[in-house]
This record gives sequence, structure tokens and C-alpha cells, in this order.
Amino acid sequence: MINRRHFVYAGTASATLFGSLRGALAAEHTLMPSPQTVHIGNFNAALKPVLVIDAGDIVTIETAVQIDPALVDQSGVVPPTAVPDYTRAIYREVKDRGPGPHVLTGPIYVNGAQLGDVLEVRILGIDLAVDYGFNGQLPYTGALPDEFPGFFRRFIKINRTAKTAEVAPGVVIRLDRPFFGTMGVAPLPNMGRISSAPPGIHTGNIDNKDVAAGATLYLPIYAPGGLFSVGDGHAAQGDGEVDLSAIETGLRGKFQFFVRKDMKLTWPRAETPTHWIVMGLSPNLEDAMKIAVRETINFITGRYPKLTREEAYMIASVAVDYHVTQVVDGTKGIHGMIPKAIFAGQ
Repeated sequence: MINRRHFVYAGTASATLFGSLRGALAAEHTLMPSPQTVHIGNFNAALKPVLVIDAGDIVTIETAVQIDPALVDQSGVVPPTAVPDYTRAIYREVKDRGPGPHVLTGPIYVNGAQLGDVLEVRILGIDLAVDYGFNGQLPYTGALPDEFPGFFRRFIKINRTAKTAEVAPGVVIRLDRPFFGTMGVAPLPNMGRISSAPPGIHTGNIDNKDVAAGATLYLPIYAPGGLFSVGDGHAAQGDGEVDLSAIETGLRGKFQFFVRKDMKLTWPRAETPTHWIVMGLSPNLEDAMKIAVRETINFITGRYPKLTREEAYMIASVAVDYHVTQVVDGTKGIHGMIPKAIFAGQ
């Protein structure tokens, strides 16, 4: 089978092969992080895309660890050769940063995507990209800010072959389901530059470990092309992310992009082989829960119009599991796991 392939390294693009086959086969692209292909700490509709693709195209995207390589070197946890050259170049050359911390690869412009559409992102695979990660706590942050006024950081060696990490003496974590904490599109152009730290209707820093390989993410679009960016790789994280961070690392993901003009969403949604996922995001955790429940009702009645709102509310209570996604990014997250199997008779 012949595929068109398009590679982007250090901000340069090779020619597209077999251009005459456009539309007949999915093009495959590779987007590596570099000073020219990342932006740090923000989403912004004014950002210039680093890659332009068609709906249906597949893109392999690598993301950088969001910490100064000099600190990794000082830790001695891994040799300096374990830090990719692109990470050193990013921290040496990219001066425009903030207000958030995330190193995001992108943005990617998807032809045909317009305001009001939905970007469907199928996550075909995710692999660990480097041999180290870290967990960090900042003073007066996290779920217990008054109880942890100090600074803590631990660099963690990752065994990519065994997919394990020893986070404390004798405490070994399996790294079977790495995921990207931050996947988002540009906000409305009149919002300007927004922080990558809190999630929102643009999706962004949802920190949802259920949106991993095999899942599909649905993002409302607010700017032409969508302008999708990804980063904040997590080797492992518990729901809540209570101390502020996961095992933060670099990942390599394979994504396929589609433009859905038949869908209209206010909040991001996702799907796994076994569940539909609705999300509620708000600075107030109780309000986030209310949004997630409303999204559950709207999803069920929209997909199964014979069911009433009262019946959908009942299903939300008896069959849907609601998880605290994260509580540390200013905007809290709740996601509801709606099992597909219960609707077999519909």
C-alpha cells in the first residue's frame, strides 16, 4: 500500500510525495518538537501553524519534557545523553513563554475545520519517548496547599522496555497507559493568548488518563483550522493529580484527524471502545460535577431520543461513574464514564 508521507523536523518540511493521490489515501506526517514547532504555555488563535493537513490524515507527534534539561543533568538520574537534543534547543532558544508551563507541539491546521465544527482526534497509539520523568510540588498548591508549603521535585528513571518506574524505594509503578495531559485547539480569536494551565471549552489541560491510546477525543472548534496542539506527556497519573503533577515525561503519539460538521458541542467529549466520556470543567468542583451530569443527560437524550430527560438522569445515577479528573489546575475536572453495553437494546 502506498501512503503519502510528510515529515517535519526542526521546523522544515520536505515535499509531499504522491500529491496526485490526495483524497485517495490518508497522508502520514511526522511532527517532531523543536524551537520552530513548539509553543510554551499558551493557546492562541494567532499562532502560525507548523503543519497543515487534510481531514483523515495521520500525524505522529512527539512532545518534549517540560523541565529545564540543566536540572535533569544535575539530578544524575539519567546520563546527559538521555535528554534529546531538541529539548536542549527548545529551552535554549524559545524565549516566548507562558503564562502556563506546558511545552506544546503544534499547532496543526486541519483544512476545512471551521468555527462551530468538531475536531475528532483518534489516538491510535502512544509510546514513551525518553528514559526519564519527574514529579513536582510547588509551595501552597495541589489538593492540600496549606499542608505542603515547601518545594519538592523528584526525577524518576523510566524503564521503557519493562514499562515501569520506581518512584520511591520499593514502590514501582506500571506505565502501561501513558497519555497526554494537554490536547487542545485555539480559543476564539478575540480571547487572544490564554494560559495552557486551566482546561476549558478549548479542551487543553484536561489531565484525563482515560483519554489514552485507543480513545477518541472530540474538541469543539473556535478558530479556522482548529489549530491543534499537544503536550504534557504523562507516564502515569492517578485521577485527581493531587500533588500538582503526574510522572511528567516525553511521549510519542499517533493521531488521526477528522472534521465533524454533523456534531455541535459546547464541552469536549471522548470515547473509548467500552465507554463514552463526558466532561465538566469549572473552578468550582461542585459546578464541574453539575456540568458533567448535564452533559450526560444531553448525550443520552441526543443519541437515544426515545429516552426522556428523567430516564437519562436515572441512568446517570445508576450506571455512570463520575471521576475527579484533576483538582490542581485552577479549573477542576469531572468526567463521567457512560458504559456502551447498557444500551444494547436501544
